[in-house]
Amino acid sequence: MIIGIDIGSTSTKAVSIEDGKVTGKIKTKDSYQRYEYQGYAYQRYEEAATSAAGVFEKLVLENEIKTEAIEKIKITGAGSSKINDDLFGIPTTRVKEVEAVGTGGMFLSGMKNIIITNIGTGTIIVEAGDRGIFHFGGSGVGGGTIWGLTKKMLPGMEFEDILELAKSGSLDQVDLLLGDITDTNISFLSKENTASNFGKMLDSAEPQDVALAILNMVYQVTGVLSVFAAKAGNKESVIVTGNGSKNLTGRKILSDITSLYGTEFIYPENGEYATAIGAGLCDS
Repeated sequence: MIIGIDIGSTSTKAVSIEDGKVTGKIKTKDSYQRYEYQGYAYQRYEEAATSAAGVFEKLVLENEIKTEAIEKIKITGAGSSKINDDLFGIPTTRVKEVEAVGTGGMFLSGMKNIIITNIGTGTIIVEAGDRGIFHFGGSGVGGGTIWGLTKKMLPGMEFEDILELAKSGSLDQVDLLLGDITDTNISFLSKENTASNFGKMLDSAEPQDVALAILNMVYQVTGVLSVFAAKAGNKESVIVTGNGSKNLTGRKILSDITSLYGTEFIYPENGEYATAIGAGLCDS
């Protein structure tokens, strides 16, 4: 049995893999704790080894795994660079995150020669297939962007509250739409498409409008970058993984991008565990 652990900047995930199959999975909530000091709130990320150890123990306990059955632990993600020793006396190796994203994306989708967009705290775009696994690019825009903007623009709300609030929002209160500045369509864009994210911001904008606009900006940027990557690689679809792949409002925004560019976004089951799974499956 192999254990794959993805130590991200805001959450940590672990999977158990046996005979090429995922037999167990677990993830933490946010890997940081919030504190207050002299009236200011701030956050401190958990130490990587602590986070990895915690999710490993939870995986083993909840899936009744015998530690002597574990052949190796494979770690990846931002926090993996801080772990230099074996965990729990089990041989532990580090896997490059790009390799893990590509391997996990191919495994979950059952496809090769694909573009994978992994939406986590930021976004990484990977090309994976017969030629190998390559880092195509990415963006600092992702779940961390949603959380950071929310803290300032909609203080006091948790991440889950923002996702729920956005369902009833209206973009025309916050975003500048093409219909606001022109009476005709521009190229393949209609008057309902965004001309500028947050380019209007009316005083009448409600919290739900701001919440939707934040999500809209993040997923529009991510979606368009993914389309460019797909078109550069002559691909008709993009595999979406990471925690951001589960966001239903985000999926709707990406669906609107599909209607514009024709590129399909595919969401494999267990996509949020793709990087941890890829780490466990990588040869190392």
